[in-house]
This record gives sequence, C-alpha cells and structure tokens, in this order.
Amino acid sequence: MANVLDIRRRIRSVKSTRQITKAMKMVSAAKLRRAQERALAARPFAQMMTNVLKSLMQRADVVDPETGAVQHPLLEERPEQNILLVIVTGDRGLAGAFNANIIKLAQRFLLAKEGRNIELECIGRKGRDFFRRRYTVQDPGGQRTAPIRITGEHMGIIAKPDYTHLSPVVDEIIERYTAGEIDAVYVLFNEFKSVIAQRLVVEQLLPISEIGERDVAEIEELSLEARERAGEAAVSAGVSLKERDTREIDEHARAIATQAVDYIYEQPAAELFRALLPRYVGVQMFRAVQESVAAEHAARMTAMDSASNNATDMIDFLTLTMNRARQASITKEIIEIVSGAAAL
Repeated sequence: MANVLDIRRRIRSVKSTRQITKAMKMVSAAKLRRAQERALAARPFAQMMTNVLKSLMQRADVVDPETGAVQHPLLEERPEQNILLVIVTGDRGLAGAFNANIIKLAQRFLLAKEGRNIELECIGRKGRDFFRRRYTVQDPGGQRTAPIRITGEHMGIIAKPDYTHLSPVVDEIIERYTAGEIDAVYVLFNEFKSVIAQRLVVEQLLPISEIGERDVAEIEELSLEARERAGEAAVSAGVSLKERDTREIDEHARAIATQAVDYIYEQPAAELFRALLPRYVGVQMFRAVQESVAAEHAARMTAMDSASNNATDMIDFLTLTMNRARQASITKEIIEIVSGAAAL
C-alpha cells in the first residue's frame, strides 16, 4: 500500500485535472450556445433560398420539353462510377467518440461503394490524419493512381466556420461535377438538432434530386446511453435540451413558393435559377459544417462532464485509501509503543 504522502500527491493531481475538465466543459457549453445561435440565424436564409428556387422552377423551363434533358448540369444524374465523399470531422480531440464514429461510418460507406473510384475531401484534422495513413494523397491535376484517394485537405474551417472559407471548396466541387469528373457528391457530417437529438448522416449533395428535399444515404442514431449522458451534461451546464421551434418562420417562408403570383424578374427566371442553384449547394454544405461544429462542442461538453465525474470518483476512492493507510500507520505505531512498553 502506498504511503499517505504519495496518495495526497495523487489526490492533488486529480483535483487539478478535474478543475481543467470542468473549465473545458463550461467553455464547450458556451461555444455550443453560440453555435446553436449561428445555425438558427442562418436557417431563415436557407429556407428562403429554397423557396425562391421552388418558385423559379414553376416559371422556368428546367427540363427541355423536346429531349427531356435537364437544363442545369447540377440536376443531371449519371451512373455513379466516380464519387466524391466530403468528410466533416473536428480539428481537435477530447470530444469522446465524436471523430471515431464519423470515421467508422465513412469506412462503412467506402465498403458499400467498393469497386468504384472514390475521392475524399477531408474537412478537419482528425479525419485527414486517419485517412492519410491508409490512402494516397493525390496532387491537384495528377493522374488517377488508386480507387480511393485523398484529393483535398481543409484545416481550420471547423474552428471558425465562415462561408467565405468554405466557398472555394464548394466552387471547386461544383466545377468538377459540371465538367463530368465526378458523378456524385456525398457529405458525411453530424446532424445536430439539440444535445440529445443528433445523428450521423451521409447526405447526397449532387446531383440535386429535388429542391428542398434531402437525399440521405445512411443514418446512425445516438445510443440511448449516449443521449442520457449528453442530457445530464447539458442540464449541469445550463444548456437547453429542446430544439427551438421555428415552424412559424418556416411556414411564412414556405408560403412564398406556393403563391400564385407572376413575378417580374430583372433577369429571366431561367438565368436566375442557373445562378442560384450553385449557391443552394453551398448553403447545404455550410449547414452541414455548422451542425458538425455544434455537435462537436456538445460531444466535448459531454466528454468533459464524464471526465469530471470520473475524477470525483477517483478522489473519493483515493481519500478512502489514504484514510485507511493513515489508520493503519497509527495502529502500527500504537502496537509498536505498547510492545515496547511491555518489553520493559
């Protein structure tokens, strides 16, 4: 059994660690609230753009009446031989199984699409580091060297999510799809509604099958145990567990697309539709990044809450062990004194 001095030193060390984890939990809770506010603030814009595009589709010839072909390349569907998968992970660890779960789902997706050429666009350092050890990194403009390869690495976007940082990535993806270099684009991210309502999603970004409708390829829900831990962490940090009700705002914006009004556009409706459709893709990608940021903060808050609870349990155990060691030491000294007195 360790002596009392060593145990006291260990208790001080664990207490210092607990202070750090508690601070990190509160920081993540504050960042989570800001991330939720940003996602909520961007939602009306995305909803309005969706409804404007729906309104334009009613007034523009999206499909050629003679050939039946779509008029915009982002709506064109092709056999999936060359696939681009955008993987959104975090730049840092200490977030529990947040990054590991995303990587596992990505591996399942790659296995399901076996036999096809897959390119990986890694947003976030954790995903980049994992896949870099397993697949080759192709230089821009280089020849195809392997069925699965990394064609893009983007760090720092998750730390400060801004559309201006993500826009070049989206523009390059749209340009490659329009040129026919890739046949489908999927984005893998953590969809966030609230602390206890989040799930891993593989969503098809291109081609666009229907405006305003999400084409989800794979879904992985949180386990009941994970939701319970997240709920306990949120309650202790003062974070709301409920998703904000925006139905009234959404219904007001949705009414625009259903109004039987003949708008007068400064440019032709078809030209506006062609210009807004790439922006619609960018908004969908930005939404995925924003929700991943919020989910990462929620996962880190939960992980730090669990770490703080584990530190508390360890301190209690070490305190009990220290008391036992001190009692044993006192008992030993008493026995030695009594034995010495009896010997005299």
